[in-house]
Amino acid sequence: MIRVPRLLIACAVLGPASLVLAACSGGAEPAPDPLSEAALAAVAEDAGAPRDRLARQVDDLFADEALAETRAVLVMYDGQLVAERYGEGYGPETRFVSWSMAKTITAVLIGMLVADGRLELDRGPPIPAWRRAGDPRGGITLRQLLQMRSGLRHCEACAPIYDSSEVRMLFLDGRDDMAAWAEAQPMEHEAGATFEYSSNSTVILADIAARILSGDSDDPDERREAVATFLQDRLFGPLGMDTIVPEYDASGTLIGGSLMHASARDYAKFGEFLRRGGRTADGSQLVPRAWIEFMTAPSPREAQYGGQTWLNRAPTTGDPALFPGSGPDSAYAMVGHLGQYVIVAPDQRLTVVRLGRTDDAGRRPVVDGLADIVALYPGT
Repeated sequence: MIRVPRLLIACAVLGPASLVLAACSGGAEPAPDPLSEAALAAVAEDAGAPRDRLARQVDDLFADEALAETRAVLVMYDGQLVAERYGEGYGPETRFVSWSMAKTITAVLIGMLVADGRLELDRGPPIPAWRRAGDPRGGITLRQLLQMRSGLRHCEACAPIYDSSEVRMLFLDGRDDMAAWAEAQPMEHEAGATFEYSSNSTVILADIAARILSGDSDDPDERREAVATFLQDRLFGPLGMDTIVPEYDASGTLIGGSLMHASARDYAKFGEFLRRGGRTADGSQLVPRAWIEFMTAPSPREAQYGGQTWLNRAPTTGDPALFPGSGPDSAYAMVGHLGQYVIVAPDQRLTVVRLGRTDDAGRRPVVDGLADIVALYPGT
């Protein structure tokens, strides 16, 4: 007697309903592998979301080969660390390079100087070369630099790579005095008219801060010390960011567009500072809430970009940097080369950090994984 599998009998009896067809054809998705003890241990019992689901989403960021290499994931919910996991060879004391996440920190530095009355958003910055009679760069405002619409000639990550403006500034002919190289570029658009992402614009902002804080000194040590002391006293110290190490070039300019190093926990502390509207955990207001609102509001020429910060909005041009349509409009992020992210979702009371090494062409699965984590938390 021939034995007929029960599944085939069910298919014959129940007919072509879609669920039955999926099961009959073998199309049903297999059950996921059980979570490891390490995956579960990385998530707190009271995580503000289902623990096993959060552990699964965090685990996917490490296990999915499409994401290349995830080195650290942290989740902060309502001010508490509810998930923390590291790849092999990395841990809480590891310093990770910021790449372009540094831009958001530099924007806060500028905001403090604006709040102190030492800079104005809608005036030209104190750059002597731009103040010569007839120089069109004199029409560039601080606001336009912050929103990546200065109009200066620039090509970010263009081919060949050695012709990219940020590569030339960071590593080739501009490396000893990065701000001077960036500030020497001519105009290619009218100031304010066009969005163009530019690491060089952020180094110009860092130079402006150094000029203000050092009394316009040309001495590299004085410039470096003035900015480092200000950042430590006014920002890093109050936030308890004990591991952060910013880099400076030979002229004493903070490499504020790309080169800071800090632990994953310190990046999370900065994300939480943004989420709280510029306040520390104990309630000290380090920068006005209005400045954080400026940084996280859509700019006139690019809806998904604010002031040195990426927003979860549909892009005006190009591809989305985050996950518009599958996450809250109020979410925003610090984003760095090779898949560095600090996602802040204020309505969800959430900060998510992901650090690692993923080629830019493969970052969409990383972003989708972060969106899945944010989706576990209901908005308020």
